Amino acid sequence: MRVLLIVNAVASSVTARRRVVIQKALGADHDLEVAETVRAGHAARLARAAALEGVDVVVVLAGDGTLNEAADGLAGTSTALAPLPGGSTNVFARSIGVSRDPIEATAQLLASLDAGSFDRIGLGVANDRHFLVHCGVGFDAAVIEQAERRSVMKRYAAPLLFVASAFDTWLRAYDHSRPRLDVELPDGEVIEGSILTIVSNTTPYTYFGSTPVIVEDAVDLHGPLAVTVVTTRRMVGIVRIGISAVASHRVIRRHPGVVHRRGVTAMKIRGHGPFPYQVDGEHLGVVEELAIAHEPDALTLVVPAAPDARHRERS
Repeated sequence: MRVLLIVNAVASSVTARRRVVIQKALGADHDLEVAETVRAGHAARLARAAALEGVDVVVVLAGDGTLNEAADGLAGTSTALAPLPGGSTNVFARSIGVSRDPIEATAQLLASLDAGSFDRIGLGVANDRHFLVHCGVGFDAAVIEQAERRSVMKRYAAPLLFVASAFDTWLRAYDHSRPRLDVELPDGEVIEGSILTIVSNTTPYTYFGSTPVIVEDAVDLHGPLAVTVVTTRRMVGIVRIGISAVASHRVIRRHPGVVHRRGVTAMKIRGHGPFPYQVDGEHLGVVEELAIAHEPDALTLVVPAAPDARHRERS
C-alpha cells in the first residue's frame, strides 16, 4: 500500500527513537512517505494532497489536534486514516482500541492493514470543520484556550492542567454571570441559557489519566450526534457535573441543569454575543453563530483487527 506518515515532531509522545522504529516498521511492508507538520492546518493540507495523489492510508503520529486536521483533509475521500498515539491524551486513538504505546500501536496498525480492517465512519461538522470526537462550545472551549497557553505543562501533567485551567477560567477568564448560548434543534426545540454545550460524535469526551470522562454514553461513530447542554451557572453544580463525568455519571445524567438530546443530525448555536468553540481539543476562535451537523459515511478509518473492549486501557 501507499502510506503517508504525518508526524508532529513537537507532540508530547513523539521522540526521535520512536520515529525511527515506526518508520522502519511501516516502510518494511509498504511504500512509505514521511511528512512533518510545521504549522497549524498543515496536516489537513498534507492529507488532502495525499488523497488526490492516490495514497491508500494516511498515518498520523501526533495528538488529537493534528489527527483532527488530517481527518478534515480526508473527509469525503477514499483514503483511510490511521491514528498512532503521539500526544498527551490521544482520546480518539484510545477510544477505538489503539494501544497507548506508539510502538505497540504500530504493530497493531500493521496487523490491521494485513487483515484489511477498515471501517467507514461518520463525522461531525462545525462551521465546515470536521470533528472526530466532539465540539465544545462556551465555557468548555474557554478552558481549552486557557490550557493551550500552558502547553509546556501539557506534556507532563495534562489532567491536572485542565483542572487548573477550568478553575482559572471560571474565576478570571469567562463571564458566567449570564446565559451565553441558545441551542436550536431541527424539531424546533430551543434550549436557552446554556453556559456550555458539548456535541459528541463518539465517547468518551476525554480521559483523566486512564479513566474515561463520559458526558454521553452509547454514542458511536456510525450514528447521529449527541448533545449535552449545561445551563446551571453555579460553581458547585459545575464541579459536581465534572466529577460525575469521571465517576458514576449519575449526576450528569440527572442534574436539572443538564439537558441531553440524542439522535441529532443538525443544530444551531446562537450566542448572546461572541462565544468560543473548539473541536477535538483545539480552540478555533470565537463566533456569534455555529452550525453543527452530522456527516454520515464521511471517512475511512483503519481499526484494530482484534481490538480490546471499548475504553479498556493498554500499557
